[in-house]
Amino acid sequence: MTIRITWKRVVAALVAILAAVLLAAWSGVITVAASSGHWAVTDWFLHWTMRNSVRTHAWLDSPNEPIARDGQLVSAAGHFAAACASCHGAPGVRPSPVMQQATPPAPDLTRLDSDKWSDTQLNWILTHGVKMTGMPAWGAEDRPDEVRRMVAFVRRLPSLTAAQYRALSGEAAGAGTVGVAGVSSGTLAGCVACHGPDGRGRGQGDIPVLGGQDAAYLERALADYGANRRASAVMQNAAATLTADERRALARHFAAMPGLGAVPSGGARAREIVERGMPAIQLSACASCHAAGKRQPVLAGQKAEYIAQRLWHWRGEKEVVDARKPQDAMAVIARRIPEDMVEPLARYLAGAPAAP
Repeated sequence: MTIRITWKRVVAALVAILAAVLLAAWSGVITVAASSGHWAVTDWFLHWTMRNSVRTHAWLDSPNEPIARDGQLVSAAGHFAAACASCHGAPGVRPSPVMQQATPPAPDLTRLDSDKWSDTQLNWILTHGVKMTGMPAWGAEDRPDEVRRMVAFVRRLPSLTAAQYRALSGEAAGAGTVGVAGVSSGTLAGCVACHGPDGRGRGQGDIPVLGGQDAAYLERALADYGANRRASAVMQNAAATLTADERRALARHFAAMPGLGAVPSGGARAREIVERGMPAIQLSACASCHAAGKRQPVLAGQKAEYIAQRLWHWRGEKEVVDARKPQDAMAVIARRIPEDMVEPLARYLAGAPAAP
């Protein structure tokens, strides 16, 4: 018997198949239980699709610098310990048995195959996350600097010993930290892990000096991070569960430490920008907002590297037109600073000597 294939029969067959699929979905017979796992072929197909998707989209949407190369990984390590290790494990730290019951379970990054993913692909995964898994997108959209540091940390993770991991993530530095009324030792230890017991940032250029900063400013900053009004996956995660009393106590604790307050010094052009600005290009003076008694943070004595990093970040990529960049106050101000004055200005505010 010959069956004649016609367009009507093709359409009818497709409609019947679609109806059968919808009926199966409606009936609830298809289990979504994580405990059932995937068939081997399903697991292979989903991972194959994911790898192909990451490869393609990372190629289409790759940053110029996907990985940090300055070796300053304390903030990334601290964030990993607080937000990632429970799923992915760490040297001397097993992944949580609870999280390993997810389907699919998160990979153990201490055994990361360095040839499986490129730096660009890791950057894309960390930035965007992966649908239908427990891997979220990065917690702050406008912090590619944090993502680059995490890429570098993930690359280094398999080579770390348990002791090295504890030292880098700050778990050793923060262990047993006490001394702030109204703040648990665990909460304070989380702060000390990155900012150090002296509030000076453990020698890391991307972590600011907190000692000597205005307490009211620090309290507002913690509140803004906790409410997602300021962008930093690291700090948003750290501040998310703090109460108002804890924010106030932590702000006063770190502000009371010695640190900021050095006398700015350096070139005449940098001093002019700080004290008088550059009216010809509508650049206001730094001191009009950043001075003792002002609402904005104290900058005198802050790390030059930190100030420069923040200014470069606010300036944005050269390839992006100004109209498409953020229009908040500091982003606009940073773009008005002459490019050749970003580093000298940072050194002047820090009170650091000029580069030879």
